[in-house]
Amino acid sequence: MSQTLMALAAALPVSAGWTLHSLMLRRRIEVARRDPLSGLWTRAPFEERARKTLGVRSRAVMVLDLDGFKQINDTYGHAVGDAVIAVTGRRLARWSTFHGGVAGRLGGDEFAASICCYNPQSLRQAMDDLAQELRAPVEFEDHVLWVGFSAGVVRAQRGSRAAELPRLMRCADEVMYSAKQTGGGWMVGADNAAPAYRTVNGRRDGRRGASAHHSTEGGAL
Repeated sequence: MSQTLMALAAALPVSAGWTLHSLMLRRRIEVARRDPLSGLWTRAPFEERARKTLGVRSRAVMVLDLDGFKQINDTYGHAVGDAVIAVTGRRLARWSTFHGGVAGRLGGDEFAASICCYNPQSLRQAMDDLAQELRAPVEFEDHVLWVGFSAGVVRAQRGSRAAELPRLMRCADEVMYSAKQTGGGWMVGADNAAPAYRTVNGRRDGRRGASAHHSTEGGAL
């Protein structure tokens, strides 16, 4: 065997070891960037992926809250609340993937998604699909729960840039709040609307984390 072949043969185990190590490291990083309860991306990696999709093709951005989540925790305990979050995460992941998008858990019972949206009709169909998914009962041990939700969604204008994601999410959040105030469900809003509520810490006033006195627990706003 030539010296070159012998050197290659000696290097193969080292190369294979580094490849395996690299794969394991990337896997650990990915796991760390996912919410352990819902399995969805946490806020930062969700926003990173959502930004990359803007301007590529027609998109819609959605913000969603579960209705009465705090009452579920208070009545049935946190184990049941955790089961609701986990089931919601799986349903959102399945729905967003089917519609060519990505979903994340922003915290508590607050979620977000960016999906492909060709026209208003396809957006309405996608949101009807989501409502059907989320309104299915959640079963955990001897509990069967029907969990409501409120969602706001806006269509991104063609050619939207990555830097516009915070504005789109803010608009979707305000539309979600309007839906919650009128009984829940989903509502579509204009993507170019000016904020109707005061901004505190970059978020709508009254949102979790927007003011020092507001509770950090999940629940309906």
